[in-house]
Amino acid sequence: MIDEHEAIEFFRNNPDIEVLEAFVIDVNGVPRGKWIPRERAVEVLTKGMAIPRSVYALDVWGRDVNAAGLAEGTGDPDGMCFPVPGSLARISWLKRPTAQVLLYMRNTDGTGFYGDPRQVLVAVLERYRKRGLAPVVATELEFYLIDPVRSALDPVRPPNTREGRWHTGQTQVLSIAELQDFEDVFHEISTTCRAQAVPADTTLRENGPGQYEINLKHVPDALKAADYAVLLKRIVKGVARKHDLDATFMAKPYGTQAGSGMHVHFSILNEKGNNIFVGGNEPAETLLHSVGGLLQNMGDSMAVFAPHANSYRRLRPSEHAPTFASWGYDNRSAAVRVITASKPATRIEHRVAGADSNPYLVLALILDAALMGINMKVKPGGEITGDDHALDHEPLPTNWDYALQRFSKSGFAYSALGPAFRSLYASCKQQELSEFSLRVTDVEYDAYIRTV
Repeated sequence: MIDEHEAIEFFRNNPDIEVLEAFVIDVNGVPRGKWIPRERAVEVLTKGMAIPRSVYALDVWGRDVNAAGLAEGTGDPDGMCFPVPGSLARISWLKRPTAQVLLYMRNTDGTGFYGDPRQVLVAVLERYRKRGLAPVVATELEFYLIDPVRSALDPVRPPNTREGRWHTGQTQVLSIAELQDFEDVFHEISTTCRAQAVPADTTLRENGPGQYEINLKHVPDALKAADYAVLLKRIVKGVARKHDLDATFMAKPYGTQAGSGMHVHFSILNEKGNNIFVGGNEPAETLLHSVGGLLQNMGDSMAVFAPHANSYRRLRPSEHAPTFASWGYDNRSAAVRVITASKPATRIEHRVAGADSNPYLVLALILDAALMGINMKVKPGGEITGDDHALDHEPLPTNWDYALQRFSKSGFAYSALGPAFRSLYASCKQQELSEFSLRVTDVEYDAYIRTV
């Protein structure tokens, strides 16, 4: 909740604000909500706002998923949503002076609503709290800037290429010049992040045409880390659009270019504030057990790490997008990269999830798997060097249908997310999969219509 004095003070300090954009984050990580006129904003901020519970069980096209059990046959009841503290802020990318606030849904008894992905992560973090542990988390998000003018024959292209296509031989990784080309965009992203208290850190040019990465700082609150990831994606998209560009977090917008990932860095603090991953001359057992838990449950989690049909185009060998459940020291070819260069900052980098994933669900599965590994003392097996994946490294699902089947039957997903949410998520993604199965692609027509 937001204190009434804080809400009144915000609008006193921002007298031009005309509307409040209040939203939740659905199963796909998509913001969904309402515009509230200034006159009602303080009431919403202090007393909450009703939103249909079924908003959490929509497919990626925004359609009800009846199999999820929240819409058809229920009367489609409302749930009460309340502001996330610290999320009330101005946004910079709309013409009308606008503020935003992130919401979460809870039940009438004060408990979190099971269908809210944010509450799923809250439940996982409660298990950490009971152990006297607290994850320290940061995310790195990759995305593409693309030309907003598109057509069926030219659906995606880099910015500034309307008079000629991008040359496929160029990557320009870590190019300072290409950061400077979009100085106005990145400057506004940076200033908007500061205004919204989103702790953005490094910005860099990545491998693909118009691909960039923004890193968020480590914070000792995994729930805030997920909030920041969600808000950063909104900022990047909104600011890009203001500057006559689009930004996409689609996992693989170009079939022959690098995909976009969401890498998760984390360590774990004990009650004394010490990093339990730090060992002596050898790696700490807790670190290795965490890695073991991550690897053991990675295959069952792929439907969340790679949530869309396009996600699986990113999962290809030799593209730093993992296809095996493996780990290694400072090795970007591994699914789990253990970083020990600075002993106090010893941490794990989980490199599997795509930028198109839901940050709350990704962190919930990663952190629950790590905690399970610690509790059960799971050994990770041998680390890899280079790209040397041995036969004992489990291949990860690179097929959406198979990944969903594993997830739907997974005991780990059942315990980590709860049985009701596992069913809700699987139903939403199954509806999307069914839609794709009805669409015949241009490649199929080109290959088969006259040939076979």
